[in-house]
Amino acid sequence: MVGTTSLESGLNAVLESGRPDGWGRVRGFLGTLDAAGRREGALLLQARMCRRPDPVVADALEHLAGQELGWSTAEADVLLARLLGKGAAVAPHELWEGKGWRSLLPIALSAAEQAEECDRPRLRALRRTAENLSVSASDEFAGLRDRIDALLRREVPVVEGRLPRDLLDALDEYGPAMRAAHGELLAGRGAAGFLTHCALVDRARATRTWRRRASALLAETEAGAELVRRLLEGIAAQPEHEVTDLGSWAAASGPGIAGESNTCLVRGLLWASLDLDVDWAVPLAGAVAVHAGTGLGGSGGECRSQPLASAAVAVLGEVEGPRGEQAVQWLGHVRGAVRNRTVLKAVAKALEAVAGRAGLTPSMLRERGTPVHGLDGRGMREEALGEYTAVLSVQEPGVASLSFRGPQGRVLKSAPKAVRERYGARLASLRAASKELRALLALERSRLEDHLAAGTTWPVEDWERYSIDHPVTGVVARALVWEAAPEDGERWIAGLPERTGGGWALAGADGTATPVGPGARLRLWHPVLAAGEEVSEWRTELTERELRQPFKQVFREVYPLSPAEVATGAHTSRFAGRVLRYGRARALMAERGWTGDHLGYFGDGASSEVVRELPRPGDLPVAQGVFWRARFLVELVDAGSPAGGVAALCSTGRVRFERRSASAGARGPWERAALTDVPAPLLSEALRDVDLFVEVASLGPDDGDEESWSFGEPTEPTRSALPERMKPTRPERAEPTESARIRRETLARLLPRTRIGDRVELTDHFLRVRGRLRAYRIHLGSGSVLMEPTDEVLPLVVDREASDGGRGEKVFLPFEEDGGLLSVILSKAFLLASDAGITDRTITDLIRKGL
Repeated sequence: MVGTTSLESGLNAVLESGRPDGWGRVRGFLGTLDAAGRREGALLLQARMCRRPDPVVADALEHLAGQELGWSTAEADVLLARLLGKGAAVAPHELWEGKGWRSLLPIALSAAEQAEECDRPRLRALRRTAENLSVSASDEFAGLRDRIDALLRREVPVVEGRLPRDLLDALDEYGPAMRAAHGELLAGRGAAGFLTHCALVDRARATRTWRRRASALLAETEAGAELVRRLLEGIAAQPEHEVTDLGSWAAASGPGIAGESNTCLVRGLLWASLDLDVDWAVPLAGAVAVHAGTGLGGSGGECRSQPLASAAVAVLGEVEGPRGEQAVQWLGHVRGAVRNRTVLKAVAKALEAVAGRAGLTPSMLRERGTPVHGLDGRGMREEALGEYTAVLSVQEPGVASLSFRGPQGRVLKSAPKAVRERYGARLASLRAASKELRALLALERSRLEDHLAAGTTWPVEDWERYSIDHPVTGVVARALVWEAAPEDGERWIAGLPERTGGGWALAGADGTATPVGPGARLRLWHPVLAAGEEVSEWRTELTERELRQPFKQVFREVYPLSPAEVATGAHTSRFAGRVLRYGRARALMAERGWTGDHLGYFGDGASSEVVRELPRPGDLPVAQGVFWRARFLVELVDAGSPAGGVAALCSTGRVRFERRSASAGARGPWERAALTDVPAPLLSEALRDVDLFVEVASLGPDDGDEESWSFGEPTEPTRSALPERMKPTRPERAEPTESARIRRETLARLLPRTRIGDRVELTDHFLRVRGRLRAYRIHLGSGSVLMEPTDEVLPLVVDREASDGGRGEKVFLPFEEDGGLLSVILSKAFLLASDAGITDRTITDLIRKGL
């Protein structure tokens, strides 16, 4: 073979001669070369073809592609790398539609077929790219497609002690990290063959045939279980990073935790772990599901790896036997931590599968699997650490704490130095348990709140065992108002759970106690089903007893139908015609479980209906009953910046409801439903969500100036583009929200007991405060402060970190204690009632201005 330089010179001379028999001259030149020379010539010709089309070069490449040239893996890699990925010489559209896939691709496939190994990730990317382009439909491409498929099906050569290069590859940080950390395990007997088999799982679920083969290979692998464990632990702890995507020209990168090849590998590891009889398999699958399913940056619906999260959830759904309850616990954890809609659908499907095998509803199964974390009947777990005792506990209405009791009985909130130095590992375990307990309490609050909306009923035996007497759930359940009815009766009696000598009773707001007898049914009390007088009695009772609930139940906003809505029938427009900050509203919608197409650049239109499937009674089998969902219309007002891609402003429209029935295991189609057909708690909960979106995200003028805007000045085109019905209105002219009404009613109960009771008064929209210097109005819907008589806005910010919120005295708040709007309004009222004592010069200058 001649040297590369002389070979290139000879080829260039032939190609640039300009003679009409160019192809013949090139063919003659190639015929003088040995196999190595022709391979080198093919590399040069493909590079030239990538730069510019040339029919002579195309014919030469076709000629060489049909020959057995003994291509090496490295040479095949070069030919494929020029077509796709980082350093590619052509863009995908040039490859498939312009510069000639007929000439560039066959030579690369020929080399890959003859080489010992091939670049599988790039071949998969080529295949996917072609599917999205017009060439994929051509008959001529069918042969090339079949050749790619054959290459991908070709068995990877396994050399004992050497890991195939497409396993744990370098397209992400996970692969190199695992190779560096576990080299000895990866080089063990059988590891290469087992992992090669794992990498074949390109879907969320593995087939039974694959699992049987995986089990056999794993049994032959040296330290196989440990290998699976270490690699799964690695992905469960893998930080987000830029992952290379070969599907785009120049190898675009995006955030994630694993590339395509390593995603397939981890899927296989997850399914292989299912057949291992080890105690770490279920928790590790659960940890992978949570980590991969959590949103980028720790929140949101775009998760770190939806394929891995879905696979881990599917694995949990297949767990049987004694580990089933543990799998259900992890599925519940995923359901509470993840926001991605696809993953949540997978969780629901997995829970249905496990529940079906157990003969229970998914909700009943979840409550049976609620862990106790070693807590006793008092909700406490004590562990001796030398002279100190660590106490992990939960207290009503659902707060977890870790404290330390000293030898003289003194309680410390943080670990003393002696404990930190001598019992570091056990202390770390206790802190981890405390963190898990806080997360579990949040899940239990959410679960019971869903039951409140759905109207779930429990037989007394299940209610006592899984709710009231449960060490964790009990602290949440005992702070809620329940209703009981005899087995054959429909008269529900409400009360707070109260332990008696023979069991439990419900203590009513009037001081009476009704025993919960055998055969009784229980459900959570919802204010929308109660008379106004009863609701008022319970609010007074909780205020008098200073009982704070785990979520807003007694003081919950309710939304019964108005006569106009009953007459409308199909939808309600009570929240229509409001302009919202779309980004803020969209975030709230995602948090509350509403999903739909987004508005703005790259959106799917000028309007969208966001949808929430409403909670179903936990005692109702999945294959029976009625499913309900709500639909809320939002329309584009201002598309915002093209760089952001998401709308700036939207307007609100109608809210309507749909239902579908399930029977004999089949679910019917969704159908529109009249408002009067929707169960009152479900309708109220859906409208409560929409009211929250409107209250928090509304765009409106400042309380005192009709020409200014409370969340910043919009552009003039935006202002003029708003229809008249959408123009922001002054707060005192707008109908107060249900949340503002609840705050007003609560303040009316609380303020007379405070030292400023004689200096405040309530109107429909404001809390008026008489200070020493002037009077102020605090808006009950936003917390904004106006100064009388000019109604100038006072930009007052209270210290939410202070223990009393700046109020100067402890005031029990039945809800919104931790920096909520009720707390903010009350704190501002206390501060402004003593305005002469304010020391902030910026605030005092504004207050004294004009006096």
